[in-house]
Amino acid sequence: MKKKDFVTLIMSVVGGILFALGMCMALLPEWGAMTQGVVMGAVGLVVLLAMLLVRRKMDGKPAIVFNGKAIATTLFGVLATVVFGVGMCMTMVWNMMVPGIVVGIVGIILLICLIPICKGLK
Repeated sequence: MKKKDFVTLIMSVVGGILFALGMCMALLPEWGAMTQGVVMGAVGLVVLLAMLLVRRKMDGKPAIVFNGKAIATTLFGVLATVVFGVGMCMTMVWNMMVPGIVVGIVGIILLICLIPICKGLK
């Protein structure tokens, strides 16, 4: 395993766990830890952003590239994630099982479409 892959692995696991735990703390009223959860989620996001910057630096690439394709791909990824999340909410929160599964599958398909958008077809 290359050094950059190991650093990315460690930072993404730590950032992901902090973010997930923070969201649980913030969104579960039984825990009573809304403020601490928001802070922990923000720390997780900062670690994940730092991981992105460190990885790009280790690859010898510029930190962040702003162009039309990058912005459109990011917006598409956010949209696909929201569609997937709405499908999950429909099934687990709103008790709309079949429509929620359909919306969730559409979200999964949109997320899979990110692979050819980012890597291209050959």
